[in-house]
Amino acid sequence: MADDLLVIIPTRGRPNAIPEIMQAWDDTGATADVLFCVDKDDPELAGYKQQAKAFADDSRVRFVFWARKRLVGTLNQAAVKNAGGYRFLAFLGDDHRPRPAETPWDERIRICLSGGPGIVYGNDLLQGEAMATAVAMTSDIVETLGFMVPDCLVHLCADLVWVEWGKAIQRITYLPDMVIEHMHPAAQKAVLDSVYEECNSPQQVASDSEAYHTYMQGEFHSDVDKLRALVEAS
Repeated sequence: MADDLLVIIPTRGRPNAIPEIMQAWDDTGATADVLFCVDKDDPELAGYKQQAKAFADDSRVRFVFWARKRLVGTLNQAAVKNAGGYRFLAFLGDDHRPRPAETPWDERIRICLSGGPGIVYGNDLLQGEAMATAVAMTSDIVETLGFMVPDCLVHLCADLVWVEWGKAIQRITYLPDMVIEHMHPAAQKAVLDSVYEECNSPQQVASDSEAYHTYMQGEFHSDVDKLRALVEAS
C-alpha cells in the first residue's frame, strides 16, 4: 500500500466492529492504511472472514489471521513486520472510533510526526491526556527498540509506557481536539463482553501492573537511552 501511515487494529470477538471502524474512516476522510489482526482461534473467525471478503476491494484495508498472541504480542508482530514499509505506525483498539474534524485525524498525525522521531495521541473522551489509549509514532521507534510495546506486558499498561517514553525523550504531543473516542464499558459506551472481562480481570490487572512497574524500574531506562540516541541522530 502506498500510504505512509499504517493503523494496526488487533481485534477479537467483534467482527461487527469492522464496518463501524471503516465508516469512521469514511466519515473523517481518513486515507491511512488499516491492518486488522485476527486470531486464528477467534470464536467469531467466520464473521471476520466475511468482513475480509466485504472489504477485499478497499485498497486501504488488509486482514491477517495469526496464532493468538494477545494484544501486545499481536501488536508487536504487526508493528515489526511493517515498520520498514511505513513512516508512521499507529494503534487503535477495535473499540476506538475517530471523529470528524476540520483536518482529518490521520493528517494531524502525519503533520505532528513529520519533524522526526516522536509520539502523538489524541483525546479518547475517557482518559484524555493521562493515557495514550490510541497512539501513533514514527516507525523508527519500533525499529530501534524491536517492539512497539515491552513484551513483558500482555494487554494493559501499554498506554502508560508510550506516554513515559515520549516524556523521557521530550517528543510527545497530546492533541485534545483530535478525538479518537474510546467506546469502552467504563464510559458506558459498550456492553461488557468476554473480551473485556478477560483483559480487565483481576489477574490480568495485577500481572500487567506488576510487569509495568518492573519495566519502569529497569529496562525502561536502557530503552529510553536508545530512543534519545535516535533523536540525537535525526
